[in-house]
Amino acid sequence: MHYAYKAINETGAKTSGTIEADNPRDAGDKLAAQGLIPIKIVARANGATESLTERINLRLSRVTTPDLIIFSKQFKTLFNAGIPMTRLMAILQDQTENIKLKKTAGLMGEEIQTGKSLTEAFLDHPRIFSPLYCSMVQAGEASGRLTEVMDRLIYLLEHEHKVKSDIKSAMQYPVIVMITLFIAFLFLLTFVVPRFVTIFQNADIDLPLPTRICLALHQWLVVYWPLSLGVLAAVGTALYFYIKTDQGRYFRDYFLLKLPILGPVFQKGAMARFASIFAILQTSGVGVLNALQILAGTIGNSAISREFEQIQQQLREGRGISGPLENARFFPAMVVSMVAIGEESGNLDDMLNQVAIHYDDEVEYAVGRMAEALGPVLIVALAAVVGFFALAIFLPMWDLVKMV
Repeated sequence: MHYAYKAINETGAKTSGTIEADNPRDAGDKLAAQGLIPIKIVARANGATESLTERINLRLSRVTTPDLIIFSKQFKTLFNAGIPMTRLMAILQDQTENIKLKKTAGLMGEEIQTGKSLTEAFLDHPRIFSPLYCSMVQAGEASGRLTEVMDRLIYLLEHEHKVKSDIKSAMQYPVIVMITLFIAFLFLLTFVVPRFVTIFQNADIDLPLPTRICLALHQWLVVYWPLSLGVLAAVGTALYFYIKTDQGRYFRDYFLLKLPILGPVFQKGAMARFASIFAILQTSGVGVLNALQILAGTIGNSAISREFEQIQQQLREGRGISGPLENARFFPAMVVSMVAIGEESGNLDDMLNQVAIHYDDEVEYAVGRMAEALGPVLIVALAAVVGFFALAIFLPMWDLVKMV
């Protein structure tokens, strides 16, 4: 079998190539005999590289949360059966349907065969396995309780998927209505209103304000539509790249938390995520500082993540966690009180579990309230659009009738 490799030679320069060997360990031994230090060894069947189609499919493939949940359940089942890790990864490679996960399982098996630990194999694929996922695996491997930790991790993945699915389901109806409303607005402005305006202008009557506004918007769309599209594309591109920056993500998440109807839902969801992840990390033996560092990268909100960075600094100065939480924004008094009680009683993980359960119910209730509250808002928006066009058309028609 042929293996593609990247290595460092005796002068410290990086080199790459292919080598024939029975397995990755044998390939590493042969490279070492040549005075090379292997960095990466990847199997290439019969020395062939991946086809262009395979590369495109691999690039376009996404690992969704359900894919990761199934992968984690299969991993836990095989691990419980006592199957050796290299064989375990080979079975996962055969059974996994997702192209990217299938490829990753094969690479992880090769990495473990070359002597890497399970945690190192997971850490080598950060685009698929989050820092939380890798930290949980590390805690389970170090404590010898990997099965128990995987159970908690699977619960957390399923819980996160349910919360996100509930919020997306609640947002589908408002988004569809707003898109339909926008399309209807453009259709009326482009095709319907101009026909009536032509009649009114030929009748030589003074057009009312709504009709003049419609006419001005129509003229703008007809004459300046390339400029409008260019401005929209430029603004959209600028916002896209700005949101990719740390400051852009912070302002986006801060703005979402301050929205009247959606803000409370995002905040409650973040609190449920904070409590459940923190509780699982505490139970798994991860230290508070490390747990907060993991939370800062997995909480899903940059505005709250910055609060964790300040809390970590105060913890290094010897302060408890409840005090810094009290001074942080976006943390309700109930969360701070429950954490303080858990810290004083030594049952922090139990209190965090109670907070997680409470905010799970709060998120479900808030999502329902959000859907109920958005209904009247959409009706008012629809009435405003319909009323605006009705005035633009019927006011001059009324004047025309009076003239006749």
